[in-house]
Amino acid sequence: MPVAVRIRLSILMLLQYFTWGAWYVTMGTYLITALKANAVQVGAAYANLSVAAMISPFFVGMVADRFFAAQHVLGVLHIIGAGVLFWLSVVPGFNGFWWLILLYTLLYMPTMSLANSISFRQMTDAGREFPSVRVFGTVGWIIAGLLIGSLGIEATALPFRIAAACSLLLGIYSFSLPPAPPVRKKVTLSDVIGLDALVLFKDRRYGVFFITAISICIPLAFYYSLANPFLNDKGMVNAAGKMTLGQVSEMGFMLLMPFLFSRLGVKKMMLLGMGCWIMRYVLFALGNNETGAWMLYAGILLHGVCYDFFFVTGQIYTNHKAGEAVKSAAQGLITFATYGVGMLIGSYVSGFTAQLYSSKAGETIHYHWASIWLVPAVISGIVLIFFACLFKDHHHKN
Repeated sequence: MPVAVRIRLSILMLLQYFTWGAWYVTMGTYLITALKANAVQVGAAYANLSVAAMISPFFVGMVADRFFAAQHVLGVLHIIGAGVLFWLSVVPGFNGFWWLILLYTLLYMPTMSLANSISFRQMTDAGREFPSVRVFGTVGWIIAGLLIGSLGIEATALPFRIAAACSLLLGIYSFSLPPAPPVRKKVTLSDVIGLDALVLFKDRRYGVFFITAISICIPLAFYYSLANPFLNDKGMVNAAGKMTLGQVSEMGFMLLMPFLFSRLGVKKMMLLGMGCWIMRYVLFALGNNETGAWMLYAGILLHGVCYDFFFVTGQIYTNHKAGEAVKSAAQGLITFATYGVGMLIGSYVSGFTAQLYSSKAGETIHYHWASIWLVPAVISGIVLIFFACLFKDHHHKN
C-alpha cells in the first residue's frame, strides 16, 4: 500500500473515532447534569447505540455494498450526522434528545463498517497493514478525551458541537478518499447477519463462548455509561482526559497479545480478562478521589486487559473456529450478539441498577456508587465461573 494512501486512511480513522469519542464518554454526565435525566434514561440513551449496531449491518450489506461507492455513502452519512449532532446540543429535554441520539447512532454505526471496508479495499495484506492504520482510531479517541477533559466541558453541550464539526469535516474529506465502488452482488439476509456461521454451534465449546460473550457485555455497559459520571461525582479533575489512559492501556496490551496468546491459550486469556473486570469494578466500589485515587486510576488502566484479553481473543478464536468458508459471517454474528444484544441488555441493566441505588435530596440525586459497582463485579464473577466450568480448552490451538 503506498505511503500516501496509508496517510489518507490513517486520517480517516483518526477523524472517525474522534467524532465518536468526543460525545460518547461524557454523554452520561451531560444528561444527568444538564438535562436532569435519571439513571434509567441514561441507560436508555446508551442503549440506542446497540440498537443501531444491530440494524446497521442490514443497511451496509443490503444497500451500501450493492448500489453506492462506500466513500460517498460515508461522506453523506457524516454530513447528515453533523447536523443531528448540532441539533442534539440545543434540544432542551430528554425525550427529544433520546429520539435524536437514536437517529444519530443509526447514521453513525454504518460508517464503522464503511471506514473498514474502504481501508481493506486499498490493502494487499490486511492482516499486516490494517492494525497500523486502525491504531489512529484509538489515537483519535484519546485526543478527543484529552481535549474535552482539558477544556472542562464534560457537563455541557459543547462536546456534541465539537463532534459535529469533526463529523462535517470527515464528511467532506470522505469524498476525497480512494475509490471503493459498489460490489453489486446479490446479498441475502443470511449473509448480512451471519446465519451461515450457525454451523459453529455444533461445537459445544463455541456455544459456551457465545453465551459468555453476550453475558460479559452486560457489565461492560456499566463502564461505558457510568464511569464518566462516577469519576466526575468523585471529584476527579479532567475525568474524560484521564479515562483515555484506558485506551493507552488497550494499545499497550494489544502489542503483548501475540506473545501471551501463544503461551496461555484461549481459556486462560479470557479468564484473565474477566478476572480483571471483577478487579476493576471492585476498585471502583472502594476508590475515591481523596484517599483511594490510585484505585480509580487502576480501574481505568485495567480497561486494556479487560477489552483485549476477552474481545480480541474472542475474535481470534472465532476466526480460527470458522475457517475460510464462514469467516466473515462468524465475525458479523459475534458483533451482532455482543455490541448489539449484549450491550443493549447491559445498557438498561446499568440504568436500572444506578436508579435503584440512588436517593434524592431536594433537586440533587445522590448515587451510591459502591453498591452500583458491586453489581457488575458480581455479574462478571458469575460469567467467569460459567465459562471456567463449561469451556474445555484443547490448548491454544483451538
